[in-house]
Amino acid sequence: MSVWDEVTGQPQAVETLQRAVRGSREHADDPQAFTNSWLITGPPGSGRSTAAYAFAGALLCPNGGCGKCESCVQVRSRSHPDLTAVVTETLIISIDTARELVSRASRSPMNADYRVIVVEDADRMMERTSNTLLKAIEEPERTTVWVLCAPSETDLLPTIRSRVRTVGLRTPDVSDVADLLVRRHGVDRAVALRAATESQSHVGMAARLVTTPEAWDRRDRALVGVLGMASVGDAVRKASEWVAIADEDGKAASEDRDEQERKEMFRSLGLETGTAIPRQLRGIFRDLEENQKRRAKRATLDGVDRILTDVQSLWRDVLMLQLDAGVQLVNESQRPEIESAARSSEPSRTMASIEAISVARERLAANVPPTLALEGLLVGYVARQAHA
Repeated sequence: MSVWDEVTGQPQAVETLQRAVRGSREHADDPQAFTNSWLITGPPGSGRSTAAYAFAGALLCPNGGCGKCESCVQVRSRSHPDLTAVVTETLIISIDTARELVSRASRSPMNADYRVIVVEDADRMMERTSNTLLKAIEEPERTTVWVLCAPSETDLLPTIRSRVRTVGLRTPDVSDVADLLVRRHGVDRAVALRAATESQSHVGMAARLVTTPEAWDRRDRALVGVLGMASVGDAVRKASEWVAIADEDGKAASEDRDEQERKEMFRSLGLETGTAIPRQLRGIFRDLEENQKRRAKRATLDGVDRILTDVQSLWRDVLMLQLDAGVQLVNESQRPEIESAARSSEPSRTMASIEAISVARERLAANVPPTLALEGLLVGYVARQAHA
């Protein structure tokens, strides 16, 4: 057992990070062997945060990442006193969070040789926030290690990129993801392969599919009927259904947590759950509710983005058949509909539909209401099909 066991299909990255761990022990003052500021990049689902925490675990473990000791267990549960984990649950990382990180970075470790700060979504930092962290990353304390995660180097400011050592991840093979699902969740390999394929090797989404049947059902509902849409009315109804599915997905992920946070707030303030909240404490509960609303908004947008990724895979399958590419379909369960759509259209129109997904994402990023952005995407698809 090792902290690296969960890092799937990334042998080169693991080798680089393991070499750095050895360097941190043997040549900590040699910048060629070890540096205190890192950036882990890779496409969605490649396991950026998994690699980051494996690296953190190996740095904090007295045995270099055994995966069994108390330190490794604490890193897995994110409770290690020398680990700071920044998980973005809203649309951006706030400047207050950045200031708190700078403060923590100046403190000496309590139990281990290092204090490790993992920022899972460093691409969600605005310029002002990034500049707040700049000096701490450029001239870190000798015992502080920064590990930033982002889809690519270009998602960060040049001033940050020039001060970190980058480790790039690739999309893991379907078979590697399936192996992980079988090992971690004990599912049948055929189920694991389907989940790995339909998630397009997205480790987190594949795990969600095999552990949450409702998530798989929502994916199937989102895709059913898409290729057969023939009117603007069909497009408008499907867009509305997608938003409802995304809301449902977000609520499924947050409802239990929201309730638990509210109960914990009552407990921490010495109140009985469900009792009237004293007037002087209502502001605290309002702040909690506002934070939960911001988190819910991001959860819905994340759900919409997952649907767009799945629909892109559907249109990709159509294009692959039109081009006679001879590759495996992502959505094999929908082969008859995909074959019919491939026969009734042309590659250029299918490619235009795929490219339109990028436009929809740009509109969502510009705060266009999800329903409008999705209606525009699907009405365009129907119009192209009508001229096929």
